Amino acid sequence: MPLFSIPSPYGIGTLGLEARKFVDFLHAAGQSCWQMLPVGPISYGDSPYQSFSSYAGSPYYVDPDILIEDGLLTKEEVSSPDFGQDPEKIDYGKLYENRIGLLRKAARRGIARDREAFSAFIRKKAWLPDYALFMALKQHFDSRPWFEWPDEDIRLHRPEACAKWRSELREEVEMYEYIQFLFYRQWAQLKAYANDAGISIIGDLPIYVALDSADVWAEPHWFRLDEKNIPVEVAGVPPDLFNADGQLWGNPLYDWDAMEADGFSWWVRRIAGAGELFDRIRIDHFRGIESYFAVPYGETSAQNGHWVKGPGIRLVDTLKERFPQLDFIAEDLGYSTPEVRQLLKESGFPGMKLLVAAFDAMNTTAFRPHNFVSNCICYTGTHDNHTLAGWLAIAGEEELSTAKQYFGLNEEEGFCRGVLRGGMSSVARLFVAQMQDWLELGDEARINSPGIPMGNWTWRMRPGAATEELAEEILKMTRLYGRTAPE
Repeated sequence: MPLFSIPSPYGIGTLGLEARKFVDFLHAAGQSCWQMLPVGPISYGDSPYQSFSSYAGSPYYVDPDILIEDGLLTKEEVSSPDFGQDPEKIDYGKLYENRIGLLRKAARRGIARDREAFSAFIRKKAWLPDYALFMALKQHFDSRPWFEWPDEDIRLHRPEACAKWRSELREEVEMYEYIQFLFYRQWAQLKAYANDAGISIIGDLPIYVALDSADVWAEPHWFRLDEKNIPVEVAGVPPDLFNADGQLWGNPLYDWDAMEADGFSWWVRRIAGAGELFDRIRIDHFRGIESYFAVPYGETSAQNGHWVKGPGIRLVDTLKERFPQLDFIAEDLGYSTPEVRQLLKESGFPGMKLLVAAFDAMNTTAFRPHNFVSNCICYTGTHDNHTLAGWLAIAGEEELSTAKQYFGLNEEEGFCRGVLRGGMSSVARLFVAQMQDWLELGDEARINSPGIPMGNWTWRMRPGAATEELAEEILKMTRLYGRTAPE
């Protein structure tokens, strides 16, 4: 369940009361985990996988009601802006227009009052000064990406230019720092509430960072860039049966030789930051650690890309050694090879199985539960897939017939409930279901349709949808298959 999908009167899910109510729902349903999508500040396209920072939290998630309780905003100030009126869809345009202005008011009142705690927070977050300056500069330069800023010195992150602009934009820089102070304070409160209820939070770690990010702007030496800090090659995936052009993601690629020579310190810092937010971490596009697909910068498709060996087990071993307290999940979906499967085996990380893809004509039977090993995570689907009801609406007759036979589906139980039961009864270490599937929602509730640039990342759960009756139903099924957390 993405944080942005939590019900809220403020146009998008926040870290406030409704998030706590969802934790209560999970607890009542006998669940032990809440998996989220990335929670960073989003850039153009609204994708949480294209963030301005690997460390920062989205300003949109800062809860206005908590700010009212804290004396930083008034009810009148919070009720005035239009954050979007549709309880089932996020209007990112309205959020962009109105949210930062509201938080700016809170910052003006809170910075002086919270000076001691705020200063201590800044000292602990080595990434924060660069991120705040980056955001202030983007605002100053009309939201243009950093590689289009007219000042070459600041574009190249030269120290003298950074000092100059930090002084000129001091108030805005401080505001962006304070917003992170608010985000992290509210996040810590929500995480403590979840952990106290026996709920661990699974975070999603994109393997790559966005080109237009504070990460690349401030530390270009970790990426494969030219002398002007423009990428030499970018990330993507090759053409396949579904897409003749492949997928051109456009993320800058890592300079793995430089990273390894430094003991993967950049990755250690990044995982440490994620570990502050999450109890478990899903590494997106895990196969990119074994080999990654590189496409020359400037190409319009991924057709001319090529595979390059990644750091493999050397990076994995470093992360396991440095973070023994963290549980990692490997997103091993998509194009696989014997080498990728061997890396997954050597890592010890559980891979992923998707029930929604178990009966597609183009897939093998690897996603059918009888082929599962215990060290895997079974999902009904991910943000990139149809919901179960959405798949049912478009499934071919043969695929649907096979699914019905396999799970023993019947009209009385219903298709979605039968597939959920199949996942719950599997040998997988953990079973993760989308709320849309428990609510039996169709593709109107789909999170993302890859390759379609508009209309994604907008689904919101209607207020009151997570009912006591639904929690009781989930609890009964969870108990039946022995998946309740130990008392």
